[in-house]
This record gives sequence, C-alpha cells and structure tokens, in this order.
Amino acid sequence: MSAAARRSRRCAGLGALLILSSLATLAVAASALWPRLQDDGVHDPRSPAMAVLQQPAEALAPLPRDTAGNLVNWVQALDSGAIAPRSTLLESTPVRTRDDSFIIARYGSMPAVRFPHRQHTLWLDCANCHDALFKPQRGANRYSMSAILEGEQCGVCHGAVAFPLTECNRCHSVSNASLLREQQGLPK
Repeated sequence: MSAAARRSRRCAGLGALLILSSLATLAVAASALWPRLQDDGVHDPRSPAMAVLQQPAEALAPLPRDTAGNLVNWVQALDSGAIAPRSTLLESTPVRTRDDSFIIARYGSMPAVRFPHRQHTLWLDCANCHDALFKPQRGANRYSMSAILEGEQCGVCHGAVAFPLTECNRCHSVSNASLLREQQGLPK
C-alpha cells in the first residue's frame, strides 16, 4: 500500500473517530438534558403516575433540533406542524396574534434587537406581557440586560422556559450598520 493510501486511510479513520466522539458527546448531553422522570429530582419515582407519564426524551426527540436550551426549536416545531398547542383554555376566549416586529436597543455596542410579535403571540396572549412587563406603546419601555438577567422583562421567560440568555444572537440579530443605511434610505 502506498504512503498516500495509508495517510488517506488514517485520515478516514480519524474522521470516523471524531464523528463517533461527537455523537457520544451529544448523547451524553441529551441524556443530561432529558433525564428520566424517575431521576429528575422532581417526580416521585414511587408514584403510580410514573407508569403513564411520557419520558422527556421520547416526547422531545422527534421535534426539530436546536443548539441551546432543551435542544428543541419550538418555533420551527410550531411552523412545521410538529406541535399544535391549544390557543385558549375556553373557546369563548378571543385569540390575538400579531405578525409585526419592531427594533429595540438600536445603535448600542451589540447588534440591535428585532422583537417578533408573531413568535410570541402564537404561544402567549398579549396579557402575559402587557401591561405588567411592558407598556404596549412604542418607546414607552426601557430595556435593561441587568433586569433581563435577573428574570425581569424578557427574562421572565427567556432563561426559564424559552431559549436561554446565553444565545445573544437570537435577539441581537440586526446589524446597526444596516439600520443606519436603512435610515439614510440606502440599500441594506
């Protein structure tokens, strides 16, 4: 066998080893993320309900993957029809959704934040955020990363039940330069 063929075989073997190592790491991370209910420290393993409850890994594994939080991309799951949450508890409750978005935190040291109403109102009623967390008027709210990190404002959900606050680019996604170009009437 030639030297080139041996190198090629070694590289293929190393590549396979890296892939297997990555898969093993993901499996460990997933099992840590989705512990069995008996082992999660919340559920009583002696409860008769354990026999009928679905394990998190079984429930979450078929859903679209994400890179953070509980590794589920909930917006993609909703958009693809993989899940169809109930919009109200009572049929008489009006469902209010909004498709607009707006920019907050302009021109700071981080990229600006585009707040998408749609992704939020598909899950939540307006009253979940307005008026307790945010005034429903443009420019009436002062956003603070300190408050958010302390579980206020956006931090009521993000970091608790929505994607974690370590995913800065999920919110800070709009280039300040593109906002300035837009403001000046130039192409983005």
